Amino acid sequence: MTLAPPPFASDSGGGDTALVLLHGFGAFHGVWDEAVYRLGGAVRMVAYDLPGHGGSLSLAGGKASSAARLLMADLADRGIRHAHLAGHSMRGAIATLAALSQPDAVSSLTLLSPGGFGAEINGPLLRRYAEAVSREDIRACLAAMSAPGFDVPELAVEALQQMRKVPGQTASLVEIAGMITRGNRQGEIPREAIGGLSMPVRLLWGDADPVLPFAQSNGLPPRFDVLRAAGAGHMLIEERPGEVISLLAAATGAAMPAGD
Repeated sequence: MTLAPPPFASDSGGGDTALVLLHGFGAFHGVWDEAVYRLGGAVRMVAYDLPGHGGSLSLAGGKASSAARLLMADLADRGIRHAHLAGHSMRGAIATLAALSQPDAVSSLTLLSPGGFGAEINGPLLRRYAEAVSREDIRACLAAMSAPGFDVPELAVEALQQMRKVPGQTASLVEIAGMITRGNRQGEIPREAIGGLSMPVRLLWGDADPVLPFAQSNGLPPRFDVLRAAGAGHMLIEERPGEVISLLAAATGAAMPAGD
């Protein structure tokens, strides 16, 4: 029997604390580069390419539950028994499912506009993003997923275009988008299950999110730390990098660099 390869990850830093970073749909581990640069001195940072993306293109990427199992198995293989998980968008759902499956192995959750917290999803926009290969189309999709007037960074556009040049990448994204937006609805994690999470949970959600509406953050347990990113859209890593990095630092106890 041929064993599937492990998912690709950029694994750097040291210390007793591990912070695991999960990008959103259509992205790759490089979206976390600024966070890794600013927090990696005292924290082990493991930024994954999720199945069907980037260096993990060969892995089937449609089911969040399968990705969660793969993630936890790979962390164990890396000798990481306890980790802080951070996930954006659809990969926020993977982080949540991983925490539900192995709560003793997850020290905290930091979720950025996470998937799975409600049925509504902007399926047409995500499917359009999956098909985007030119700079113009990628930029237009990122702008549509962000708050009105946000100036999409050209470095982000360039990185995503280079990713999509890999043979098979666009076809993989189209397939995954079709699965996660079937019927223009997304799969939901039961609220009673979410409410049973015992580790610290922090959410940052843009109240102008055009992909996953901010209203999906309503009704969560009072002990969850739900932060409203006023005027922000869905692309929080690019739109609100300072707030995102501050949340990651708070989760891990890492010191922010001077001046932040």
